[in-house]
Amino acid sequence: MKIIVDADACPKTVLMICKQAAAENNLQLCTVASFNHHINSDYHLVVGDSPQETDIKIVNLAKKGDIVVTQDWGLAAILLGKGAGVISPTGRIFRAKTIDFLLEEREAKAKFRRAGGRTKGPRKRTSEDDERFVSALKTLINQRLTKY
Repeated sequence: MKIIVDADACPKTVLMICKQAAAENNLQLCTVASFNHHINSDYHLVVGDSPQETDIKIVNLAKKGDIVVTQDWGLAAILLGKGAGVISPTGRIFRAKTIDFLLEEREAKAKFRRAGGRTKGPRKRTSEDDERFVSALKTLINQRLTKY
């Protein structure tokens, strides 16, 4: 079991939390990002900056039982299908039973934007987001350690 971080858009605090959790649980931490990002990690994979290149690398790396940190709902859906646990940087644990709804919501918002509408971007990250992420990551790690 390993923790894989989609580091292209991952907040630094989340990366630090993942490093600490990996060390505490004797897990490998793997970060993946395009060459445009400078990530300080013991096991960091650099990919090109083509669209979806980071996602493809993560899909190829992830195995059943692994934990992946990403905010990409499409990537989360693929990883859930592989049996990986997936969590967002805000602490949302993605579930197979709710991912279809999230993908439909994403498509509806994209259609609205293509028609000229505007949607809100993400709000500023808070310390509560970090606390929620720590709690959810611990839950996911414990579930995975018990199950796998």
